[in-house]
Amino acid sequence: MEPVIELQNVTHVYSKGTPFEKTAIDRVSVRIERGQFVGLIGHTGSGKSTFIQHLNGLLRPDEGQVRFEGRDIHASKKSAHEIRFHVGLVFQYPEYQLFEETVYQDIAFGPKNMRLPADEIDRRVQEAAQFAGVPESLFSCSPLELSGGQKRRIAIAGVIAMRPDVLVLDEPTAGLDPAGCQSILENLCAYRAQTGSTVVLVSHSMDAVARIAERLIVFDQGHIVMDGTPDEVFSRPGELERIGLSVPAATKIAMCLRELGVPVPGSIYTTEQLTDALVTLKGEADAC
Repeated sequence: MEPVIELQNVTHVYSKGTPFEKTAIDRVSVRIERGQFVGLIGHTGSGKSTFIQHLNGLLRPDEGQVRFEGRDIHASKKSAHEIRFHVGLVFQYPEYQLFEETVYQDIAFGPKNMRLPADEIDRRVQEAAQFAGVPESLFSCSPLELSGGQKRRIAIAGVIAMRPDVLVLDEPTAGLDPAGCQSILENLCAYRAQTGSTVVLVSHSMDAVARIAERLIVFDQGHIVMDGTPDEVFSRPGELERIGLSVPAATKIAMCLRELGVPVPGSIYTTEQLTDALVTLKGEADAC
């Protein structure tokens, strides 16, 4: 199957040729399949943000190629421009980029730049607002008057309104309360389920990516050091800890229970899995 995005030996160096030269990602090769929900994890400075800025051409590799549907996204100025309508990027704290007078205008900004007719723009604004959890009652409000969580949703809706083939989000729940985090993650899952779009989520929350991602890519010092299902990645807690990461809380609890002699299964990384395992063990104990 042709991947929707493929990086081939991509290297990016900041401040090249100066005393501050730093290789942010080094000969990274990876394929992302259409429709996947991918979680990107790694400690601060591991290369995640540099990586995702290559996915829609904001950064150009010093070496290697980035391909979208088999085509080099930097083959021409036109292709480098068009890629941003196919791969939508939501930056960390995107609410600081809101600038239009009303919520509606902010969500409509991308579709307008695509030179779509007014009725199509309106359809996309309505659809994106629903996916992001932005009520129509806020359309006439100034984005600057709203809460941080509402602003975050508006910014996400603005990218979704362009109907990108790939939606990339850099820490979309950073700084939000638990309820706000949960709500945004549920909206993203619903968006992916209904559209079949590819979603790439950068997160420091092991619990979040464990719940919603089907594939995890782990960065360390500019390299991909793990790439697999949550089951495969979280079964290597020692390696994760050595690069400054942890495992989900449910996995930690399961590990402690096993150390105490409780026969909890090894493949546990969500609260739901842990609950089911403990209920099963209790039922077996009661039956005895």
